[in-house]
Amino acid sequence: MATTKKLSTTTSRKSQATRKRHDLSKQLRADLKATKESLKKVSSAAREELKLARAAAKAEIAVLKDQLAAMRKREQALLKIGEEKAKLMWKAGEQWEKKQMAKIKKNFR
Repeated sequence: MATTKKLSTTTSRKSQATRKRHDLSKQLRADLKATKESLKKVSSAAREELKLARAAAKAEIAVLKDQLAAMRKREQALLKIGEEKAKLMWKAGEQWEKKQMAKIKKNFR
C-alpha cells in the first residue's frame, strides 16, 4: 500500500487563503485598471465638451458684441436725430415768438 502524505488542515487552509488572496488581488488590479481606463475616457470626453462649450461661448460673445455695437450706433443716431429735432423746435419757437412780438407791436402802434 502506498501511503500519501496528508496535508494538515492548517496548511491546506493557509494555501487556500493564499490562493483566494492572490485571486482577490488579481481581481482588484483588473478593476483598478478598468477604472483608470474609464476615468481617462471620461476625462477626455469632458475636455472635448469643455472645448465645444468654450467655442460656443466665444461665438455667442462675438454675436452679442456685434449686436451691442449695432445698438450703440442706433442709439447715437437716435440721439443725433433728437438733438436736431430739439434745435429745429427751438428755432421754430423763436421764429413764432418773433412773429407774435411783431404782431403785438404792430397792433399797439
